[in-house]
Amino acid sequence: MCRDCLKEVSPDRGNVCLEKGSYILNYSGCTKCNKLGLTDEKDRVEEESDDGEETVTYTHTCKECGHVIAEHSYSFSVDEEYQEYMMTCDLCGIGEATVKILP
Repeated sequence: MCRDCLKEVSPDRGNVCLEKGSYILNYSGCTKCNKLGLTDEKDRVEEESDDGEETVTYTHTCKECGHVIAEHSYSFSVDEEYQEYMMTCDLCGIGEATVKILP
């Protein structure tokens, strides 16, 4: 993880939770190769637990040189009447959302 590549570490994203992609506006460029390009997702792992919780983790890297920028974690679960989403990532930020399923 490289905090120097970020404009802000773990910004508050409110209820925004990304399962894929990146918050490119928070990327200040790669400090290893000095390029301001796109990021890649590496080592993506998708898991589902016995209770139905889905977890997605991957590493944000510089598309030019492979430098590790941040570790991304996303989870989704259903708890009785609600769907719950959570995201933690130094690049994309911290977000949580709870959505009622039934009217």
